[in-house]
Amino acid sequence: MRHMVFVAAIAAALAASCDADAVGTLASVSLIDQDSGAVLPLHYFRGEYWVAGNPGSRYAIEIRNHSGGRLLAVTSVDGVNVLSGDTAGWEQAGYVFDPGEGYQISGWRKSHTEVASFTFTDSPSSYAERTGRPANVGVIGVAVFRERPAPQAYVPPWVDPAAGAPDTPRPPPTAGSGSRANAPAPTASAPAAGLAGRAESFMQSAPQSASRLGTGHGEREYSYVQDTQFQRLQAEPNEVIRIRYDSLQNLVAMGIVRRPHPIPGAPDPFPGSRERQFVPDPPG
Repeated sequence: MRHMVFVAAIAAALAASCDADAVGTLASVSLIDQDSGAVLPLHYFRGEYWVAGNPGSRYAIEIRNHSGGRLLAVTSVDGVNVLSGDTAGWEQAGYVFDPGEGYQISGWRKSHTEVASFTFTDSPSSYAERTGRPANVGVIGVAVFRERPAPQAYVPPWVDPAAGAPDTPRPPPTAGSGSRANAPAPTASAPAAGLAGRAESFMQSAPQSASRLGTGHGEREYSYVQDTQFQRLQAEPNEVIRIRYDSLQNLVAMGIVRRPHPIPGAPDPFPGSRERQFVPDPPG
C-alpha cells in the first residue's frame, strides 16, 4: 500500500515548534490555529483530551515523530481518513515520518499538491455529516505504527566480508533479504462500508448536541507530498492518539472549560470628586 511522505524541508521548518499542549509518546499530536499559528490549548477531562475550536477558523493537525525510526500515522477527522475520504480504519494509508520530523496536516488530501483545508464548522456542514457519516463528528484520531526493520542478508561463517574472500564467493541473497522499505504494506483493500466497524474500536462519538462542532471541507491550498512504501511492524497500532473537540460554549456547558469570573471594580467612596491629574484628550 502506498503511503504519503512529506518533503523534508517542510518538516525541518517545524523542528523548533513547541510540544506544549500535545498528546502522545511515540509521536506527539497537537492542533494549530492556521490563522494565528498558535497551538490550541488542551483540556483534560475524565480521561480524554479536548480542544475548543472557533467556528470558521482553519486548523491543522501537527504530528511529530519522537522515536528513533520511521513512523506511519494513519490520521482521521470525524471518523474519516484524511487521505482517502474512506470511513477510517487502522489498515489504511497514512503519512510517514522520519525520526525527529514533524508535519502539519492542514486539510483533506485532494492530490499530491493540494488539500481542502480543515475548517471548524457546525456539524451539519461538516464533511463527515455531508457524506452521511455523522456518528463520529468531533474527534481526531492518529494511529501510529512502527516500521518493520529490514532483514540482514545471510553471510555464512566461512566468508570474511572484510577480507572479501575472493576464493569463496558469497552466496546470492535469499528471497526477501533486501530492504523491506520498498515492499508493499501487508494490508488488503476493503470497501469503505466494511471499515466502519473497525474504526469504532478507537473512536467514539462527540457529545450529542444540535450545535456541536465539526470539520468542514474548506478552500483548496497548496500542500506537497510524495508516495513511499512502509512495512508495518505489527497489524495493530503501537499507539493510538485521540483528541476530541467542540465549541468553547459547549465545553463550558459540559464543565470541561471554566470561564474566568470577571472581578468587579472597586467602589469609589467619592465618585463625584475625582481630581484631574493628567492632560485630558482633545474632543473627538
